[in-house]
Amino acid sequence: MKFCHPFRQIFPGFILILIPVVLFPFLSFSQESKEKLQKTKKQLEEDIRYTTKLLEETHKTKQNSLNKVILLNRQIEKRQSLISAISGEVDQIQVQMELQRMHISTLSEELKKMKNEYARMIYYAYKNLNAYNRLLFIFSAEDFNQAYRRLLYYQQYSAYRRTQAELIRDAQMTINQKQKELEETRQQKLTLARSEESEKGHLTLEKEEKDKTVQQLSLKEKELESALREKQKTAEKLEREIEKLIAAEIKAAAERARRADNRDAKTKMKTVSTEILLTNDEQVLSSSFASNKGKLPWPSEHGVITGRFGEHPHPVLKYVKVKNNGIDITTEKGAAVRAVFNGTVSRVMSFPNLNKVVIIRHGEYLTVYSNLEEVNVKDGQTVTTRQLIGKIHTNPEDSKTDLHFEIWLGKTTQDPQAWLSGAN
Repeated sequence: MKFCHPFRQIFPGFILILIPVVLFPFLSFSQESKEKLQKTKKQLEEDIRYTTKLLEETHKTKQNSLNKVILLNRQIEKRQSLISAISGEVDQIQVQMELQRMHISTLSEELKKMKNEYARMIYYAYKNLNAYNRLLFIFSAEDFNQAYRRLLYYQQYSAYRRTQAELIRDAQMTINQKQKELEETRQQKLTLARSEESEKGHLTLEKEEKDKTVQQLSLKEKELESALREKQKTAEKLEREIEKLIAAEIKAAAERARRADNRDAKTKMKTVSTEILLTNDEQVLSSSFASNKGKLPWPSEHGVITGRFGEHPHPVLKYVKVKNNGIDITTEKGAAVRAVFNGTVSRVMSFPNLNKVVIIRHGEYLTVYSNLEEVNVKDGQTVTTRQLIGKIHTNPEDSKTDLHFEIWLGKTTQDPQAWLSGAN
């Protein structure tokens, strides 16, 4: 029988090392993507739990309301996003399972090769390497050096057999572990699949409830139209008051600059991107506010955005669009409202349908907080980020606790969603 030199068998062990190295970038990418999906899924689940809590409040009134439709719309959006996230995680797990199967298959092939080689080595040893043959082979050497090399060869061969046996054992243990991991991954997939089906069931029920509520509210079309007109009038009145406030501040700043006695004093008043003249301190505050776009804290600690910025179709009335200069945040009864950034209270006002309103200046920016039941700040007061400025009003008819929030840059309204941290 032809003898196979032990050092030719280093390659299988190398394969065992190479497999994880080759697959690692794919596994790493898959894991990162999976963690991102899990984070998104967790946030959506929290949002859904909170919206469910708010919907339970509307159910206590035992009457259908526009607020209920809006909350159901938001819940349906979140539920659909959650189902999509779960589906994406299932897909990621499927990729992970395929990689695990490839790993196990490759390891199994290498294990099979190592076992076959080890069997040939045992057979060769049994046929040719008994004690008599070894002694004969050593003592038939031409000189001492050759005899030593032959003895060393037998020692290396014996050591290699032991190494090969250890490699086989380690490979088998690795395969067993990978098979266990594959089964765990399979169970994760089954759990997610059941969760996805459950969420689809909830989604169907929510859509049915929404359609039923919309149908019943459609019978009150005149009431809804009247309420919408009143709301739009109030919004327009608030908009005019804000514009008057801005105009007054522009005029006051210009007057201060005009009265300055010297050139240096005049240069301290500068226009940034609006018509408002700002002092150096106001410019710094304005720049700081602008640099925090997308990172501002929410004006309420908890809440769901139920009214988005801009023009949108009315949730019930067909062919009717609703204009919103800010966003509406629905939260729980008794919720506090807080300043989103350092600034100075420009005005505290009261409006029908909007209750109390607080306007805070941050350099060239304004933030507007409407529908407050209580206010604990006053005109000219300096406030800090997250400082409590009042409590949001709860409508006793439909149990809606709704904060209307706006951001203005000079005379231009901004989309607050783009400014708040984690808003979606």
